[in-house]
Amino acid sequence: MADVHAQRMDRMYRHQRHLYDATRKWYLFGRDTLIAGLDPPSGAHVCEVGCGTARNLVQIARRYPWTRLYGLDASGEMLKSAADKVARAGLEARIALRAGLAERLDPAATFGVAQGFDVVVLSYVLSMVPDWPAALAASVRALRPGGALELVDFGPIERLPWPLAEGLRAWLKRFGVTPRPQIAERLRALAAEGAGHAEVATILGGYAILGRFVRAA
Repeated sequence: MADVHAQRMDRMYRHQRHLYDATRKWYLFGRDTLIAGLDPPSGAHVCEVGCGTARNLVQIARRYPWTRLYGLDASGEMLKSAADKVARAGLEARIALRAGLAERLDPAATFGVAQGFDVVVLSYVLSMVPDWPAALAASVRALRPGGALELVDFGPIERLPWPLAEGLRAWLKRFGVTPRPQIAERLRALAAEGAGHAEVATILGGYAILGRFVRAA
C-alpha cells in the first residue's frame, strides 16, 4: 500500500511539479500566515511533512535563520524540484530532504534527530494522505516534549456558498485531495486525552483551518 501511494504521487507530480508553486498560490491559502506565526527556539529542528517543492522550507529558513530544517515527501518527483529549489537558495547545509510516508515519520530513523523536532509543519498534506489519522499521530509523536505541530489544511468547506463549495470539491478531487474537517476534531481530542494543548481556527469562512498542537512537556 505504501508503494502504491508513493507511485500515485509520482505519476501525479511528474509534470505538475514544474508548475506547482505558480498554480497552488491561488488556492492553498494560509501557508504564509502559518509561517509568520512560527516561534522556533534558537537552534530549533523544524520538519515539514509533505514538503513538496520545498517552497515553505525555503521561506522558513530565510525567516528564521537559526533553524535546521528537514523535509519529508512521498513523491521522489517532487523531491527533485525540492532539491533544485534548496540548491538555488544556497540552503543545502541547512535543509535535509528525504523520501518517505507521513505516517512513517521517525525523527531518529529518518533524519538522525534523536531528540525529536521542535516544530512539525503540515501544510495541505493530510487532505492527500489516505491514512491521515496515522500521519497526524506520527507527527505528534515526532515532537519533543513541548514541541509544536503547526497545521494548515482545507476546512469545513460546506460553510462556503454552495456553488463555490461544490466547484472546489470537484476541482480538488482531480488532484486526489479530500478536505477533512475531522482534523480539527482530532486535534481537540488529543488535547482532551492529555497529550497536549490544541488551538484551531478557521479562515476565509471555513475554507481552511489553522491548527496548533503543543505536545505536553
